[in-house]
Amino acid sequence: MKVLLLENISGVAASQFEEAGFEVESLKGALDEAELVKKIRGASILGARSKTRISAAVLDASPELVAVGAFCIGVDKIDRAASSDRGIAVFNDPHSNSRSVAELVMGEIILLLRRTFEASTSLHGGVWNKSSAGSHEVRGQTLGIVGYGKIGSQVSDLAEAMGMRVVFHDLAHVLARGNARAVSFRELLEISDVITLHVDGKPQNQNLFGDEEFCAMKEGACLINLSRGFVVEHEALARHLKSGKLAGAAVDVFPQEPESGGSFASPLQGLPNVILTPHVGGSTEEAQQNIGQFVSAKMIEYFQSGNSLMSVNLPHCHLDYEPGSHRLMHIHHNVPGILRAINDILADRGINIERQVLDTRGNLGYAIYDINCDCDEELLERLRSVPHTIRVRVPGEVRG
Repeated sequence: MKVLLLENISGVAASQFEEAGFEVESLKGALDEAELVKKIRGASILGARSKTRISAAVLDASPELVAVGAFCIGVDKIDRAASSDRGIAVFNDPHSNSRSVAELVMGEIILLLRRTFEASTSLHGGVWNKSSAGSHEVRGQTLGIVGYGKIGSQVSDLAEAMGMRVVFHDLAHVLARGNARAVSFRELLEISDVITLHVDGKPQNQNLFGDEEFCAMKEGACLINLSRGFVVEHEALARHLKSGKLAGAAVDVFPQEPESGGSFASPLQGLPNVILTPHVGGSTEEAQQNIGQFVSAKMIEYFQSGNSLMSVNLPHCHLDYEPGSHRLMHIHHNVPGILRAINDILADRGINIERQVLDTRGNLGYAIYDINCDCDEELLERLRSVPHTIRVRVPGEVRG
């Protein structure tokens, strides 16, 4: 049983896989498609972060592959449709780095409102410019949060603890934290001294902030984006910073991001009150350890028991294991008659179903069975022959 981990995933993940009996290979960098196709052969589990694209060709290169883990929040680089078509579970961690991102946001709010970054740059250049002009306390300022999920709500708590007034806008109906209040998108633009973005990677969020939104913002406001690079039109942001309409910005994500150590170019470079960071919002040792522990645990559990809770593509099934039972898992297209066909096969063999659970998700169905005898190859072949079957598996095995 082989695990391939890319992009310097925390050693906590490798340790957990090894303790579970896997052979682990860890690489520091990302791989392109051709390299990954060669490297993934024979792997049961693949883990990567945000730089590696996991395509259908990569998935086809390892028929033994059972699960793919994104050791980050986003799963944009994983072909989830192709994974589902092959019965491969995809996992991520939407929670563990939220505190790290929220803390960086608060730090950048202080740096922007105090114009600390601009003062530091000037002093590094040999210019002593002590001035209070344009420098503000965060207390009493209004923070507008666009996207009030795991990260946005934590930012809300931290900002309010520092004396900021908090408003937020979210397409979903969410419960306000503390004294924060929900407002329309337009009102948020008009009243916020600082706006921070925490939206997801859905296509409708592309270019969410452009000329129109910047013009509607409060004179001298600041913008922070630690969500997705394509959410902000960077050329437009640069123009409004240069004109003085906006007083500052902090940007951690970009439309095109190079590999680590690669060359980088942006219209925001060189602007005095702009903080640029290389997509490090969730990159703390604590966050990476927590992510490594969480995602590896979910993949090990799925591999060993079939439980798919927290999978981003498979139906969510969970069945507690009772000693003495024999487990099998059946992933199939969500069409009528599948369970009846499976049950008929088991009944023909005189096999008793002790427990079972089924769930569906879109065009996928997933069933977990505990039966009273071992699953031999003949039984597995008959189950694979059921029309619309995608994959049949038993715990700890990689047979398709």
